[in-house]
Amino acid sequence: MTTQRIGFLIWPSTKALTLALAEEVLRVAQKVHPDVTYDLAFLQAEAPAEGDWRLPGEPWTGRLENCQKLFLLADEPPQAVGAALGAALKQLVRSGCVVGGLSAGVYPLAQLGLLDGYRAAVHWRWQDDFAERFPKVIATSHLFDWDRDRLTACGGMSVVDLLLAVLARDHGAELAGAVSEELVVERIREGGERQRIPLQNRLGSSHPKLTQAVLLMEANIEEPLTTDEIAQHVCVSRRQLERIFKQYLNRVPSQYYLELRLNKARQMLMQTSKSIIQIGLSCGFSSGPHFSSAYRNFFGATPREDRNQRRSSSPFELSSVPAERG
Repeated sequence: MTTQRIGFLIWPSTKALTLALAEEVLRVAQKVHPDVTYDLAFLQAEAPAEGDWRLPGEPWTGRLENCQKLFLLADEPPQAVGAALGAALKQLVRSGCVVGGLSAGVYPLAQLGLLDGYRAAVHWRWQDDFAERFPKVIATSHLFDWDRDRLTACGGMSVVDLLLAVLARDHGAELAGAVSEELVVERIREGGERQRIPLQNRLGSSHPKLTQAVLLMEANIEEPLTTDEIAQHVCVSRRQLERIFKQYLNRVPSQYYLELRLNKARQMLMQTSKSIIQIGLSCGFSSGPHFSSAYRNFFGATPREDRNQRRSSSPFELSSVPAERG
């Protein structure tokens, strides 16, 4: 019987749930299969601020060693990795350790260049920011990715999916199935599944024409379709389409489409360094004033005001979105 040492390197932003999901899968595996043994080590990457929630783990003291696998955990992108910790992580990788990033734990790996040329599952909230900051990483919208000796999961329940995949590869599908049954997991999801929940669940409706119409809108943000064009594509009249949107979403198609584009623009404002004009054009607005006016009417502030306010209230966005010129 061989004991495998698995480490968890935890940043202060980590939610208790993220760590608990990963730990529970491994503990249940040991419970249902006596030949599976793990030595779990918990290390704090940074000292938590006074009054912050303290997760399990000893402070990192300068060395990382003897781990067959090491998972980095964060639920908000860390600012930077200290030089000493970065050197220790690189040395651990050179020694043959498999490393993984759970949720925003992909950020420290990317900052150190340890994901360059690898696929990495990135939560949909951070994909614009991550792709701009780390162009050498192949960011995906998968639930999780296992690319050679790099493991990444986008967060939430995908942590369970990734750890079940680890169990299946290390010990066989039967053990992974037994653990999922013990945890009452309905099904074991594949890593390549997309992380966004089905559209009909998000809309609260299973009307097929509504689903088709919204999918068309989401696929045509930069060059919006007219309501007539959408109706034609989904094979209903304009009046029928408007009635469906009014019944299920309490708004007309053009209003829903505008809100969709504005929310995409806001995400880009907060996560990328693109200019306000670039963002407006990429979200289907014909000019800067048109974009600014629509944005202010919907969010109560201009794009510039909103971006500046978010910067001042969030150190992450302050560091990831440089000041705009002009």
